[in-house]
Amino acid sequence: MKTLYLECNMGAAGDMLMAALLELHSDPDGFLHRLNHIGIPGVVVSAVESVKCGIIGTHITVLVNGQEEITEDVHEHFHQMSAGHDHSHNHSHDHSHTHDGDHSHGGMHDIAHLISHLDVPDKVKRDTLAVYQLIAEAESCAHGVPVSEVHFHEVGNLDAVADIVGVCMLLEELAPEQILASPVHVGSGQVKCTHGILPVPTPATAYILQGVPMYGGRIRGELCTPTGAALLRYFATSFGDMPIMCLQKIGYGMGKKDFESANCVRAFVGETESHAKEVTELICNIDDMTPESIAFAQQLLFDEGALDVYTTAIGMKKGRTGILFTCMCKSSETEKFVSLIFKHTTTLGMRETVSRRHTLSREVGIADTKYGPVRIKKSSGYGVAKVKPEYEDIAKIARENNISLSDVIEGLSIEN
Repeated sequence: MKTLYLECNMGAAGDMLMAALLELHSDPDGFLHRLNHIGIPGVVVSAVESVKCGIIGTHITVLVNGQEEITEDVHEHFHQMSAGHDHSHNHSHDHSHTHDGDHSHGGMHDIAHLISHLDVPDKVKRDTLAVYQLIAEAESCAHGVPVSEVHFHEVGNLDAVADIVGVCMLLEELAPEQILASPVHVGSGQVKCTHGILPVPTPATAYILQGVPMYGGRIRGELCTPTGAALLRYFATSFGDMPIMCLQKIGYGMGKKDFESANCVRAFVGETESHAKEVTELICNIDDMTPESIAFAQQLLFDEGALDVYTTAIGMKKGRTGILFTCMCKSSETEKFVSLIFKHTTTLGMRETVSRRHTLSREVGIADTKYGPVRIKKSSGYGVAKVKPEYEDIAKIARENNISLSDVIEGLSIEN
């Protein structure tokens, strides 16, 4: 199973996560070119080599209209519109910059408008908005105002938009089957901003990381920003020690400040043995949808990332025939699929069952046969190995040679 493991021994910030993931990408220059042309106004993202404690990594710089905002920490952009305070900001654990409070302001509506017009896949748009929603909810709780009244400078500060969209794009293109993270080092002590002295972790970061293992330590300062916390919380399915994995590549995302320890996020990508994972089954009874409408909903759920969607014929009250509609999804995406099922089916309620799912690791290879190249699906784990030809390939061979599927399979001579 392709696994991404994020090591957050020095916390996490949006630009550090993007830099670490960029080092895993097969074409980092091409990625940056695409990121710079998705339509974030006035933004140019670049990557430069950075050395921390003798380790070479990548640092991300975001210029907005030719200037570096020197800010990544979105919680410093959020505020009540009526507050009228100046705001200090930090970028990659740097708290030295202060703005004059004369920027234009906006809320989640402005963020949604900006993201909706970016030239990125729909999933990237949804992920970006979901990350911003986590931050907005945290700031709402911290400031005691509704989410609708939480505002922030210059539409979330365009460099923060670039960081979040960049991470979402990279994860979409790297396509790990699972994302894991270490316990999060949040720093300790206090951090000064123009509002006053805040404890570390800041209220927004602490709110976002509820239920996530985190720790302080001897390093003074804010190591994990709300942006970094929200990205970790949204994408990571679990937090703990690194699993047993065959590493393929390591990325180092460097922060700006220097500490006694290397100020970086490390991203490891590799193969892990498949283990039982927690999944959710969402089940409902339907007796008033056409087969075509059910098929439409089924395909849409697959397109949104459902692990499996299937139907079972059932008998309902008063002798009516019906369909038992079942959607299996990652437990972390339960709410998403509940919403989709309510939207695209006629059901008024559904049942939720949490299960443990065991899977074999899977890969697709090419076998040279007397009929030509054929795609072969290979799976292994738990002491077993299986191979199976791709149906569409053998069906094409059967049609072209006027033979049966079984004759094609027997002639392939596939070996494990």
